[in-house]
Amino acid sequence: MPERVTYTADGITLVGDLAVAGPDAPAVVLTGPFTGVKEQVAGTYAARLHERGFTTLAFDHRGFGESGGRRAHEDSQGKLSDLRAAVTFLREITERIAVVGVCLGGGYAVRAAATDPRLRAVVGIAGAYNSPIRFSAGNGYRQALASFIDRYDEELPAVGPGGAMGGDEPFAYYGTKRGAAPTWENRVTRGSLHSLMTLDALGAAPLLTGTPLMIVHGRTDDYCSPELAEAAYEQAPGPKELVWLDAAQHIDLYDVEPYVTQAADAAAGFLHRHID
Repeated sequence: MPERVTYTADGITLVGDLAVAGPDAPAVVLTGPFTGVKEQVAGTYAARLHERGFTTLAFDHRGFGESGGRRAHEDSQGKLSDLRAAVTFLREITERIAVVGVCLGGGYAVRAAATDPRLRAVVGIAGAYNSPIRFSAGNGYRQALASFIDRYDEELPAVGPGGAMGGDEPFAYYGTKRGAAPTWENRVTRGSLHSLMTLDALGAAPLLTGTPLMIVHGRTDDYCSPELAEAAYEQAPGPKELVWLDAAQHIDLYDVEPYVTQAADAAAGFLHRHID
């Protein structure tokens, strides 16, 4: 069973689940989807990677789950600070550390690895490689940003009618027993949507230099663009691998077999090759 641990980032207490695989095992820090908590997708992949020989740390980012900070608010720079603090925490155990991100966490994982040389490899699974440059090419981008700023502190549901994550698919995971977790809350600030639309994950890919990158993505994904996943892969200059899975939905890579096993096997093999 994982051990509950706490550490701090910017004076904010963060709560995580640490599973130590042994004194010589490499370590992985995990970051998950938008609004997600450690008992959900990040915890699922932490358990799979621990079974495959890794010390793992799945934690609640600031504002979510058991961690401190402004509630239900997506703080892009704060989440990157959380990841740096997680790496510092894991360095007490080993210097062989990688980051694995799922959904929005895939974008944060790439940004974290691009700016923290202590991370020796990065894996994005069903990742959101957001690109403000590409988003701004569409109609209404700046108007949308203005609307989020004007109502920055207001909250809306994360899923369901009028929710930040629209459509049936997010609700099928978060709004049902399928993704139930005691600390997950169905709310998020409108300012969080500003953070999402201005997060430049794709632009960090060329900054990875020699840091190995693996991207695992569904061929069909209505929520995290396969085109942006391929672009992140193409723009990364170092060792890299791209794995396409025949999933029908984005959330298939959250908890549906055989896709979770396929993604975990691919990630584990890649990380063992590059950080062992």
